Amino acid sequence: MFLLNELLLLSPLIIYAFLRVLWLIKSKALRVLFGTFFVLLIAAFPAAETLSHRGADGWLKGVMIAGYDALPLLMYLVLTVVLADLVIAGARLLRLVSKDAVRAPGFRRLRLAVMLMIPVLVVIAGIINFHWLRIREYTVEVSRRSSLLGDLTIAFASDFHLGAITEDGFMNRFVAKVVAANPDIVLIGGDILEGDRRNEDTSRFEAQFRRLRPKYGVYAVPGNHERHGGSGKEFFDGAGIRLLEDAVVKIDDAFYLAGRNDARSRNRKSAADLLKDTPGDLPLILLDHRPTDLENISRTGADIQLSGHTHNGQLFPINWITNRQYELSWGHIKKNRTHVFVTSGVQLWGPPVRTAGSSEILIIHVMFREPAVANRVR
Repeated sequence: MFLLNELLLLSPLIIYAFLRVLWLIKSKALRVLFGTFFVLLIAAFPAAETLSHRGADGWLKGVMIAGYDALPLLMYLVLTVVLADLVIAGARLLRLVSKDAVRAPGFRRLRLAVMLMIPVLVVIAGIINFHWLRIREYTVEVSRRSSLLGDLTIAFASDFHLGAITEDGFMNRFVAKVVAANPDIVLIGGDILEGDRRNEDTSRFEAQFRRLRPKYGVYAVPGNHERHGGSGKEFFDGAGIRLLEDAVVKIDDAFYLAGRNDARSRNRKSAADLLKDTPGDLPLILLDHRPTDLENISRTGADIQLSGHTHNGQLFPINWITNRQYELSWGHIKKNRTHVFVTSGVQLWGPPVRTAGSSEILIIHVMFREPAVANRVR
């Protein structure tokens, strides 16, 4: 599981951090209190995951959110303890501070306070950052070919992870921001629903999506978290979203829109196979949940690819890992003639805490220009 695997890798450091904090506490009662708190901190995230799959309302929903928040709190506690020890060790090596000064009661109390306060402040900042939904705008030019359309405004969003802990006002804020941007089309890059909650009532989310009425409609591709509530696609039908699963559609004789199945799908086509029969007479936009295989996609002639999935790492410094894992973990690049966009998402999986990146909706202004090359490169 994402984040949990990274936490397991930190298990030796978790033990180290626990012992180091315990060493700074002199009172036996406070040691017992901290030990109890630390055990609860470790157990909170698995408990939250269990509650999320079983469904939680009322006060249990608050417990579940607190359990999710415990994961980044634990991670930043460990990192703060390790970093503090490294800084003190460096200071002692440079003889900036003596051994006696480090062991002095006042210094120990200050050290303990810093180790406990910094993780709390970082998580609070991450919660605020998560709830601040931003608009990020781009403008790009692509070859118009035979399209009569002069420009196209796309609203692109991904990684909603709608579920039990979704804040009541979130979808209202999302829809209001998209409507205010007045896009011609709304595209969604997957992970709309969270997991396999087959009996969960999603009508409140469907009603909000139906408020989106752009000129060319609302389209989406599946992500890796969705299970569509079994074999049906009732949510997408109810939300007024057309789901593209390895499909290409022609929009108003102005451009092509292609959507890929997620990489976990056994029947997923390669980008080349999906697009091989698409004529080169109009601009082509590709939706793919994951930003992978960008080199091959750039050779298909797709003018724009839109992806999510990465969350831009979600929690610092995990974004360093995603930056190494993906050619583009967040932002915009151009490969050959293909503009690639990767969003960090409008929400997150698991902890509603974001210390890497931002919660965002992309507004992409596409200008169709006279082609430099008559035919799409194959």
